[in-house]
Amino acid sequence: MPKVDIGDAEIHYEEAGSGPPLMLVPGLGGNGSFWARQVEAFKDDFRVIIHDHRGAGQSTHSPIRYSVDQMAADVLKLMDALDIDRAHFVGHSTGGAIGQTIAQDSPDRLKTLGLSATWAGSDPFFRRSFELRKALLETFGLERYSEMTALVLNPPFWVAENDAAISAGAKAALDNAAPVEIMISRIDGIMAFDRRARMGEISMPTQIIVARDDMVTPIHMTEELSAGIPHAETVVLERGGHFVPIVLPEDYNAPVLEFLRKHRDL
Repeated sequence: MPKVDIGDAEIHYEEAGSGPPLMLVPGLGGNGSFWARQVEAFKDDFRVIIHDHRGAGQSTHSPIRYSVDQMAADVLKLMDALDIDRAHFVGHSTGGAIGQTIAQDSPDRLKTLGLSATWAGSDPFFRRSFELRKALLETFGLERYSEMTALVLNPPFWVAENDAAISAGAKAALDNAAPVEIMISRIDGIMAFDRRARMGEISMPTQIIVARDDMVTPIHMTEELSAGIPHAETVVLERGGHFVPIVLPEDYNAPVLEFLRKHRDL
C-alpha cells in the first residue's frame, strides 16, 4: 500500500481514476476507506485521492498533540508529495473542519470546497456529545465504543437492518487502531476547533451537505455554515444520518458529483 513521508510521519494514501485531483478527506475515524462508495462513483471524472489521517489507520500513530490545524498541514504536505498544486476537496465531519482551515489559510490550494456533515465551531451540544464519547472510550474500550457510537453515527433504520455489520465493524476497528491516548487527543483537537469568525473568507465555490437526521453535526450547524459562507450551495438530504455517504451513497453522490462536475475545469 502506498505511503508518503511528510517529514515526521508517513501517510497512507490511495488513488483511483484520472482527471483533476479530488481530495476526499474522512472524519474523526480518519480512515480513507470511509469513501469507498464515492471513489467508485467519482473516479471516471476525477483523480480521486483518499488517505488515512496521521494517528489513524495505516498512517503513523504519532504521539503528538493533535489539532485541526495539524491535520490540515498534513493534507497540504500530502498534496505536495503527490505534486498537486490545487485540488477539489470534499471533507466529511472532521474532514470538513480541515477543509475550512485550508480554504481560509491557503485558499490558493483549493479549486472547490465540499463541506459534508461538518461544523464551524463547537457549541454545548457538540461539547457534551464528545465529552461523552471520550468517557465511553476510556471506560469501555475501542470495540464497545465503536458499537455504541454506531447508534448516533447511523440512522435507526440502518442500525436495525445491519446488526451483524455493526458488530463486525467494531471488531475490525481494532485492526490498526491507534492507542486510546491518541484517539482522545484527536477528539480534544476537534473540540477546540472554531473558525466561525473566518467563515466569510471562504471564496471558492462551496457546497454544504448534510442529512436532516444527523445527530453528530445536526442541521443547525449546517445552517450556521450556510449563513456564514458567501454564495455557498446547501443540500439537505431527508435521511441518512451522520454517515450518509455510507448509508445512502446514491442519494449522497448525485448532488456532490453534480457540483463537482459543474466546477470540474476550474
